[in-house]
Parts: sequence; structure tokens; C-alpha cells
Amino acid sequence: MWRKSDFVYELPDELIARFPLPERSAARLLVARAVSATQVDLSDRMVRDLPELLAPDDLLVFNNTRVLPARLFGQKESGGRVEILLERLKSAHEANAYVRASKSPKVGGVIRLGDAEVQVTGRHEALFALYSETPWAELLAVQGEMPIPPYLERAALESDKQRYQTVFAKHSGAVAAPTAGLHFDAALLDAIRARGVATAEVTLHVGAGTYQPARHENLAEHVMHEEWLTVGQEVVDAVAACRARGGRVVAVGTTSLRALESAAASGSLVPYSGDTDLFITPGYRFCVVDALFTNFHLPESTLLMLVSAFAGYDNIRRAYQYAITHDYRFYSYGDAMFLPKRLPDA
Repeated sequence: MWRKSDFVYELPDELIARFPLPERSAARLLVARAVSATQVDLSDRMVRDLPELLAPDDLLVFNNTRVLPARLFGQKESGGRVEILLERLKSAHEANAYVRASKSPKVGGVIRLGDAEVQVTGRHEALFALYSETPWAELLAVQGEMPIPPYLERAALESDKQRYQTVFAKHSGAVAAPTAGLHFDAALLDAIRARGVATAEVTLHVGAGTYQPARHENLAEHVMHEEWLTVGQEVVDAVAACRARGGRVVAVGTTSLRALESAAASGSLVPYSGDTDLFITPGYRFCVVDALFTNFHLPESTLLMLVSAFAGYDNIRRAYQYAITHDYRFYSYGDAMFLPKRLPDA
């Protein structure tokens, strides 16, 4: 039985990357190479070296979600300050959100956002249902801030509007960035294309739940937050073509991996559009992805559990300890890893 406490590690505060590097692809890259079912070799590279780690037969899969300026600040009827972090837009006027205030607003209450009024219409656990007569898109365009992660412990800057967004972002709906994709700039994408590597794009709208630790010590009791995704026929065809030529499917980020594996829940990859609550822990059998480009993840997070399932629990613990010892930068604006899928036991 896997426990939440199996995924704890100590990170010195100074290794949290609170600001991005001036150049996206200038981050360090910890490369793991599988040598057996229980061992990987580790080496230090740079993100800009990624094309050298890919073969022309490979397929790189990106998440093209676009981050909404989903953090808003307002006031309750009593005058108390309120912070709203949208989790999902349900319609032009309806949203689910996390609401922070000295005292939680009651159902039926009103929150003022400038000249607009937002009604609290319901609550389910930590999420509030909110209704705004003014379309949410208008409120976000005027008042919204980029929802940079809470562990950065700073206010969002004007520069975060560009840097907390991938250069290939297309479809708005995320309230957290697919952070592995933040490392890619035009020069790196050009180098990947020049290498002859094929690319494909899925969409998974990352939710704020990505920052939250598992809620239960016994992971079998944890219920994963839902995220909306779409995997099109063109992605299914690209994966099939990659398999036919003997290449690897390389997911850029855990969100791309979850999208692909969710669409393959039946055992084979098919087009899919809808919600996923796929919770990947060690023991999961991967159907699609062969290698993973990813950032370093928070202790006790479902993403740390995912990468441990993918590359092997002991391998990830060793890689994280190596990264800490060698002063890698962690989390959304930090450095990256390139991981092979764990080899099967002999």
C-alpha cells in the first residue's frame, strides 16, 4: 500500500526558483538513462541540448493549453478582502473557484469585483460555485492576474503574463501552466524540427489542484481532481506512425502524459474529449508514453507520484537527491528532467 508519506523529501528554500531565467531553454536538464529495471545513470545537460537526446523517429507531444489570468481580488459585502482563484469556467457566467477570505463567504452572499457583483450560488468541499452577470472573460481581461503558484511567495509581475505561458499556448482554460512546456522557445523548437522529430499537441486544462498534496495518507482513498482534456484523431495517428517507425512517444510534461494515458484507458489510444480524474501511482501500466520531459515536483504531490510510477520510485528518489545535492532549481520556473519509462523487471 502506497502512502502519502512515501513521497516526502526535504528541499532547501533557496532551491525554489521564484523567477524564471532570462532565457527559457537555458535551464539545466537532469538526464536519466535506464541501465536496468532498478537503476538509472544520471548526467547533467542543458534544456537546449534536448534535440541531441531525441531520434528522428521520435514523437514529441505538447500540451497547448493557455493559462487564464485566473486570480482576482475583491470584497465581501462586509468589506472583507477576498481572493478568488478560478478552477474552471463552466459557462460565460458560471465558474467554480477557490475563495480565500478571513471568513468563508456564505451561499447566497455577494462578492464585489470592482463595479461587478459575483453571487455565491453553491459550495462543494473547497470549491465555490460563482455566478457573474458580467461575463467572466471580461472580468479576467480587466482585473485578472496570472495565477502563479503560491510557493513562489510573491505577487504576479507584468513579466509573468508572458513567462508563465508557453510559446505554443492556444486554447484558454488552464489556471496553472503546463510547466515543462515553459522551457521551449522558438530556437529550441526549430532545433527539434531540424532534427526531424515529429510533434503533436493535446489540450489538458491544468487545474489549481495540481499544487495540492494528496489528501489521505492511504493513497487508495485519494480522489483525483478532474481536468478537461482533448486528444484528437491527428494525435492518435501521429502515435501510430511513431510506433510503426520504431520511435518513442515523448511527453512534454505530466499533463501531456495524463492526457495520452487517459485517452488510452480502454487499452488502446483513441480520440477523447472530456474530463479525466486519472490518478497514476507506482504499479500503473503505461500504454502510450515511452519517455518524459518534466520539471521537479512538490513533495506529497500527485505529480511526484506519477513520475515515480513512470521512472521507478527508487530512481526518482535518487534523482531528486542528486538534484538537491547539485543545486538544481525546483518547481514551475525551475530546471527539468528527461526520464525513460522504467524497464520491466526481468
